[in-house]
Amino acid sequence: MLRADLHVHSMFSFDSGNSLDGIMDRCLKIGIDCVAIADHGTIAGGLKLKEMAPFKVIVAEEVLTPIGEIMGLFLTEEVPSGISVEEAITRIRAQDGLVGLPHPFDYMRGINQRCQSIESLVPDVDIIEVFNARSLPFGFSNRKAGRFAREHGLLCSAGSDAHTLREIGRAYVELPDFNGKEDFLAALAQGRIVGRRSCPLVHFLSAFQTLTAGIKKRFAR
Repeated sequence: MLRADLHVHSMFSFDSGNSLDGIMDRCLKIGIDCVAIADHGTIAGGLKLKEMAPFKVIVAEEVLTPIGEIMGLFLTEEVPSGISVEEAITRIRAQDGLVGLPHPFDYMRGINQRCQSIESLVPDVDIIEVFNARSLPFGFSNRKAGRFAREHGLLCSAGSDAHTLREIGRAYVELPDFNGKEDFLAALAQGRIVGRRSCPLVHFLSAFQTLTAGIKKRFAR
């Protein structure tokens, strides 16, 4: 059985300082043998780690749309942020990727249902993240995502949403080994969600990383 953390960020995300070597070392140390690198607006980190790592790496991306973030998995091409959710889904499907909803009911980072209901997205969604270790408050949004997945027959995923190395492995799916997208879906259907919530202070670390990145860009100019 694999232990798959299906939501990890690298230094290619503006709000994470996780080096690829650091991610690899941390996973090997704690027994995570599959990760989805889902950086904001880029697949560069996922592609590089896939070449480096001795374990499975799923190339993914969190794509920001006007109604919130969606996730593409098994990607070969970057999907630009800022496009409509419909266009983002079309671009993910065009490269034979999977469509996921990360932290869909998180009160700060979830789908903005005043703009579009989550129910309207169900026909185009393959996977819903039912345990995000960073979700607030008190796990309510994770439980709501779990109920939604059961009601709509969606496959369930889990991830640490790690922006720091110590967060990796806080949430993962224990699932059979797989080869490729279709195998992954079959394995995920047999998966067992394991997770514990990260300390809320990790959000302040992400804010600091964002501020630091902005300063570096300004000096680079």
